[in-house]
Amino acid sequence: MKKILVINGPNLNLLGSRDPEIYGTKNLGDVEKMLNEYLLQNNLDKKFEVEFFQSNHEGDLIDYIQSNKNAYAIIVNPGGLTTVGFPLLDALIDSEKLSIEVHISDIHKREEFRRNSIFPNYCISQISGMGIDGYVKALSDVCNHSNEE
Repeated sequence: MKKILVINGPNLNLLGSRDPEIYGTKNLGDVEKMLNEYLLQNNLDKKFEVEFFQSNHEGDLIDYIQSNKNAYAIIVNPGGLTTVGFPLLDALIDSEKLSIEVHISDIHKREEFRRNSIFPNYCISQISGMGIDGYVKALSDVCNHSNEE
């Protein structure tokens, strides 16, 4: 079974209560449920498993990536590290895993300081502005990429 890591960075623990007009009212538990339901509904639950991790501490995120060398892919929402998380980016690059960057809001239409993610050149894609459905899109893309191998 291929393990897909779903990594969420700083402040995403507040999803559902922080700025609901921007991020919605669903929380990370809802995201986890959606992704597991996607795998079940598409008969992919015997081929893939998703594992979730969130931390407000960059070092914990790095340790998590480094301790999961056998993972197949990484879906990452770097949160507050989007523009400054170079050590996290290095861990992602060093992992040599298929990776997709996700943002709930459209970072390209937000404040200037949120627009310049450092991750896109190292991920196969960036999904931004789809709400929590962006995680499902990322999971679908990972599963489809696996079928192309």
